[in-house]
Amino acid sequence: MADREITELREGIDRVDDELVALFNERMQITKKIGDYKREHNLAIHDAAREQSVVDTAMSRTPEGLKSEVTLLMRSLMALAREYQRGLLLGSDDDYLPPPSEPKRGAAKVVYQGVSGAWSAQAAQKLFPEAELEPMEYFEDVFTAVKNGKADYGVVAIENSQSGAIGETYDLLRKYGCYVVGRTWIGIRHCLLAKPGTKLTDIREVYSHPEGFRQCHRFLMDKPWDKIAMSNTAVAARSVSETGSNRAAAIGSRLAAQLNGLEPVAEDIMDSEGNRTSFVVIAPSPEYTDESNLISITFAIAHRPGSLCEALLPFVSNGLNLTRIESRPLGGEQYRFFAELTGNILNPVVKDTLRHVAGVTEYMEVLGCYNTIE
Repeated sequence: MADREITELREGIDRVDDELVALFNERMQITKKIGDYKREHNLAIHDAAREQSVVDTAMSRTPEGLKSEVTLLMRSLMALAREYQRGLLLGSDDDYLPPPSEPKRGAAKVVYQGVSGAWSAQAAQKLFPEAELEPMEYFEDVFTAVKNGKADYGVVAIENSQSGAIGETYDLLRKYGCYVVGRTWIGIRHCLLAKPGTKLTDIREVYSHPEGFRQCHRFLMDKPWDKIAMSNTAVAARSVSETGSNRAAAIGSRLAAQLNGLEPVAEDIMDSEGNRTSFVVIAPSPEYTDESNLISITFAIAHRPGSLCEALLPFVSNGLNLTRIESRPLGGEQYRFFAELTGNILNPVVKDTLRHVAGVTEYMEVLGCYNTIE
């Protein structure tokens, strides 16, 4: 009896769904006519007052317990309508990335931010064991060298498992129009480095990159030391070596200690045993194959309720996994978003998803399709 009851209820749902699909198709046909009218009369796609009126009307016909659900339904319908109209007005462009270039290996010139012994140097050596490696002082120097053709690739940190995204890298990706063509993770084992014979009680100041301070917060919190920010942990180690004083120490790697005549005073001082940093490879043109399985995108949304939800909905609808999303301020109350998803740019489902995202955002760009190198 119970099985028959649930079967009948599901049959009722099926009948309603059939009606909903038929009504949705009818709604989108009317949407097409509205899009044609907007194109002929040079009208904006988004009409906030009209959309609010549609929501208000729907709410007035909805019982109290379902108002939020109906609001979400109507907002989603109008988001789909906007995307459809934008496709009619602007056309659809599936070429989200230029054709891939052939990777350059062996004699490639690779730049990285820092000096020998830096975590970025170790990442560059791992990614390009046969390449010519050259250190750069600042993150932006890496991007300009790649963009101006002075280097084939650049290696820069983009995320730490403990302290999160490195915002400067995201900003520079957008500013210079470079592409992400690879990524790797490096385990970060921070040590407190000082001149041989130095004791903890001798130290009065500690040098490091700000990320190093953040990743070793618990170790540092009860130490009455001055914190001096440097451009890189390996630069911090070199600076301590140059002081010749037992009052100074640096947060950095064991390799940085060896290269600068220092020794660990305290080992593995990071807050998390699983501390690691992700480094990306940047290039002037994209490099991807059928085997690439990660995509980085950037997009901006209108400053209105629900706009971010609309931008993320296509990923949910098509079953694509967003592995990371970060926001960066554009000024005022506007934000730019960076996201990473699993998939390949050559996959029709991925292309269709990105087309929908482009339709409901102010702009959307693909920054690269690539693999993680273990």
